[in-house]
Amino acid sequence: MKLRILILSVALALFGAFGSFAADTQRKPNFVFILVDDLGWADIGANGSSFYRTPNIDSLAKDGMKFTDAYAACPVCSPTRAAILTGKYPARLHLTDWLPGRGSRPDQKLSPPKIEQGLRLEETTIAEALKPAGYVNAAMGKWHLGGEGLGPLEQGFDVNIAGDHTGTPLSYFAPFKNKQRSMPGLEDAPDGEYLTDRLTDEALKFIDANKSKPFFLYFSHYTVHIPLKAKQALSDANLKRNASGSQTNAIYAAMIDSLDESVGRVLRKLDELKLTDDTVIIFTSDNGGLAVREGPNTPATSNAPLRNGKGYLQEGGIREPLLVKWPGHIKAGSVERTPVSSIDFYPTILQLAGVPLANKVDGESLVSLLTGQGSVPPRALYWHYPHDANQAHMKDAPSGGGPGAAMREGNWKLIQHFETGYHELYDLDLDIGETNNLAATMPDKVIEMARGLREWQGSVKAQWPVQNPEYENPPVQPLAAGNILLHSRDAVVHGEKLFYEPQPFKNTLGYWVVQEDWAHWDFVVTEPGTYRVMALQGCGTNSGGAEVEFGFEDQNVMMIVEDTGHFQNFVERDLGVVELNEGEQTLTLKAKTKPGVAIMDLREVRLIKQ
Repeated sequence: MKLRILILSVALALFGAFGSFAADTQRKPNFVFILVDDLGWADIGANGSSFYRTPNIDSLAKDGMKFTDAYAACPVCSPTRAAILTGKYPARLHLTDWLPGRGSRPDQKLSPPKIEQGLRLEETTIAEALKPAGYVNAAMGKWHLGGEGLGPLEQGFDVNIAGDHTGTPLSYFAPFKNKQRSMPGLEDAPDGEYLTDRLTDEALKFIDANKSKPFFLYFSHYTVHIPLKAKQALSDANLKRNASGSQTNAIYAAMIDSLDESVGRVLRKLDELKLTDDTVIIFTSDNGGLAVREGPNTPATSNAPLRNGKGYLQEGGIREPLLVKWPGHIKAGSVERTPVSSIDFYPTILQLAGVPLANKVDGESLVSLLTGQGSVPPRALYWHYPHDANQAHMKDAPSGGGPGAAMREGNWKLIQHFETGYHELYDLDLDIGETNNLAATMPDKVIEMARGLREWQGSVKAQWPVQNPEYENPPVQPLAAGNILLHSRDAVVHGEKLFYEPQPFKNTLGYWVVQEDWAHWDFVVTEPGTYRVMALQGCGTNSGGAEVEFGFEDQNVMMIVEDTGHFQNFVERDLGVVELNEGEQTLTLKAKTKPGVAIMDLREVRLIKQ
């Protein structure tokens, strides 16, 4: 008898810990899911930012749990949002790019697959799963998962404010409309009202109206997406501050000021209504911060120490802030280092609400991590992005990576580039900035992970890009006066580690740490004759002295790399003259010696007509 009682007690305890949390409380928990558009991992104080002021956001880490290795399911927005709401990988949903997506251009080697133009109604969203359990559901802000017939109201939400098919607001300041339409629910906004403030007003109204019922508030901000627009007073105040680090954008800082104020207002409303202890707050983002040029006042931010940003499969494009607060259930100030993903929110929220999973999902419940009572099963995380991100091939403003895939397993991260077959392999425990590509020195590890990635792609029926029949890669044409500019972004790179780094402060051929790597440019000479060869090079301390050959058809010029004190400190070098014939020509760039850690960074070569 005693043994039976003991077994029953243990079973009930386990059910309470891992089964239905709703049974442990007087009411089902509320959920406030705060999703910020394009907010980078390093954009909050809790993750190290000193320029952006986020005291209210940081309080979620102080009073709850901070995840250090949380990931978006995609480096762009719509796919991540679909993953959040369904618990499924974007590749399984066949929704792998922002909507409606970008078509092919002649400068893309690969054409993207045709994707779903919205989240299919056959999919079960968090809101639809919660509704039978008595939840009232509201979508506030950005939707971007389909237009008419595929909006929030068709996907289980009872309220929709400002959500439609678009990824950017019609305006950050009222009136929130254009000649054709208004943002839903914001037709009566007084002129000059700021969108972040108005969405927060609507969120507080919803909480007030449903304080006696369990609710799911999907609070999906448009901020901090471009076009960057902020209250002028906040922008002016940030301009006066010391921006000594890599984050310096005063307008972006002002948008984050308003975001943080919004979070503070939500927290105070929950306190006022005595709902704080009954509410799970989740704060995260949909992809990395925009770290390159894409319109006025950009780059928006820096994701350092992470590499690259939105549109890239490197950490800066997919690692996200994630803070979760639920007093009495989640230990204040706790830090969780387990890698987690957007796909995990669906099963987590349902378990916390005591709602059984009615369909198979890709994510894992994080309840055991949140409560400190266990772990999630060992697993790999995957990304499949068969697209060129925005302006990936634009020569004046490259802002995204090309088609590829990635996998994280334990501390190992593999990135696969579809256009070239090039692989990157990193040990993230030792190299969070992804500076040391180990693919060449650990080929067996690359093969092992690539095999696992391919098996997963097959299991989710991932769609693949195809060869673009209209692909053109024309040679560089001369400038005025017959001069020719061979920029690093136009180079064709060969080898293991040398590649073009598009960030504005770099904009260079970099990571030239393998002597055998090389690059070439194809160009056209319309005026034959003598040309002076000028190079813009940078080199870090103690890495100078490499001999580099600039080779033309039957002649070459040599350069001894100058130590400039920093790889991004560029100096102009006069390398002498060459005789060039009319027509298509090729310049090759090869290192003859490598006395330092790296050869150099090269921003451009100019051929000046004499």
